[in-house]
Amino acid sequence: MSERKTIIRTVGLKKHYTVGGNTVRALDGVDMSVLQGEFVCVAGRSGSGKSTMLNMLAGLEPPTEGEIIVRGKHHLEAMDEEQRTRFRRRYIGFVFQSYNLIPHQSVLANVELALTISGVSKGERRKRAQNALAQVGLGDQLHKKPSQMSGGQMQRVAIARALVNDP
Repeated sequence: MSERKTIIRTVGLKKHYTVGGNTVRALDGVDMSVLQGEFVCVAGRSGSGKSTMLNMLAGLEPPTEGEIIVRGKHHLEAMDEEQRTRFRRRYIGFVFQSYNLIPHQSVLANVELALTISGVSKGERRKRAQNALAQVGLGDQLHKKPSQMSGGQMQRVAIARALVNDP
């Protein structure tokens, strides 16, 4: 049995904000590792830093202190905004709580958007988006608008969009 690789590792991860002259310690020294193929749940009370930590792991915001190492080579804490943007485009897929689908676009166009941003050609975009939608059971719903779908179907569109770039 082969040893699983560490996909994400944090060392001493901290995020502090100043609000009205007070320092808020959203995260204060998080050490963790996520192994390849591992399923991880982040749980805690409201205001405990869950979203802050996920935003930092996704490269949306830099830590105040500490390291975020992805796949053993990408040090997010050392990247500037442009580098983190390129990193997100290549390695991260977001499934937003509110889906963030574009209402006037078809389901297919919503999924293709992630590929357009990545510079994938039109023909390849169409093929990959159709495949991703088929994988989530929506291969026959390509031309519907989000308003014509149930909440569960919209969630599956968001999942297809998040995974279409193979992050």
